[in-house]
Amino acid sequence: MRPVQTASKVVGAAFLLVGVLGFVPGITTHYDELTFAGHSGALLLGLFSVSVLHNLVHLLFGVAGLLAARRTQFSRAFLVAGGGVYVFLWVYGSAIGEHSDANFLPVNTADNWLHLGLGAVMIVLGVATTAVERRRSDSPVN
Repeated sequence: MRPVQTASKVVGAAFLLVGVLGFVPGITTHYDELTFAGHSGALLLGLFSVSVLHNLVHLLFGVAGLLAARRTQFSRAFLVAGGGVYVFLWVYGSAIGEHSDANFLPVNTADNWLHLGLGAVMIVLGVATTAVERRRSDSPVN
């Protein structure tokens, strides 16, 4: 397995874990306030706003990451494009109000900063792991 495939598998597994944990009372505080979409009082780890839709998105990203890990080019696409989606979510979440009707996932300030960091890390993983692989294949064998 190539480094980019490993990265895709690890990121995918992390998304699956977060998606599942979003449905676990106790790990998700105010679980009784969990809504399907829109503003939700439920908070993953008492910090990150979640809803059923938000958790489902994490689960879908997790499955996508694990499936993408089967092929190098899919792994890179998942990490770079998925990272782009999360950077976009940071921009979108930062532009709308937390209690706005446009906040359909929902996201709060903690989510916004997590999305920026996650997006950046995914893009770097997608680019750096394939760059390392290219460098290795272009290097003369000793």
